[in-house]
Amino acid sequence: MNLLMMLAQVGGTLADSLASANPVLTPVAGPEEMNMMDMAIKGGWIMLILALLSVICFYILFERMYVIRKAGKEESLFMERIKDYILSGEIKSAINYCRSMNTPSARMIEKGISRLGRPVNDVQAAIENVGNLEVAKLEKGLTVMATISGGAPMIGFLGTVTGMVRAFYEMANAGNNIDITLLSGGIYEAMITTVGGLIVGIIAMFAYNYLVTLVDGVVNKMEGKTMEFMDLLNEPVKK
Repeated sequence: MNLLMMLAQVGGTLADSLASANPVLTPVAGPEEMNMMDMAIKGGWIMLILALLSVICFYILFERMYVIRKAGKEESLFMERIKDYILSGEIKSAINYCRSMNTPSARMIEKGISRLGRPVNDVQAAIENVGNLEVAKLEKGLTVMATISGGAPMIGFLGTVTGMVRAFYEMANAGNNIDITLLSGGIYEAMITTVGGLIVGIIAMFAYNYLVTLVDGVVNKMEGKTMEFMDLLNEPVKK
């Protein structure tokens, strides 16, 4: 019996030693993960302006893409049919056909057809005037997007400067109780606006250049149709 009691005491002692040597580890909370929404909120009122600019940018992008691509769609035999109408003397049919197409090139050719019988220079001038108006319609909103591409980073920098001023102001008011987290937190919040401004500006810049490329493609088609129409007017009359 005494032997059993001694073994029990030794077992208890060993268990206590192992427990003290290997304490239970409690999970340690890891570093807080960066959340884009939280970052945007900490950016302050500057982020609201950048968010509004981004909405305007995307609206112009998708709206202009639809309009410009629609303007560039035309029948491949458009000028062939116009030529047939004019040579056969069906001027009204040619005008109605242009109106049914409802594209910038068709409106230019329609204006030229309506000026038939006048000097060639007058016809060409009328077509060019309509062409300038059509190009202005296609480029509607691009100036705003170009402004956003240049202005958004500057607004972001403004938020950074105002955030740094606020951080140093808080440090000055803290007196001798200055904490490094006070400065780092202010800088962290201030730099968020810079990141937001750069993101909006870069997106707007690429979107602007893309839309300009689409407009140039439509303008090239308009110029090609104009040259074909003027060549048609300058063709010698077959006897």
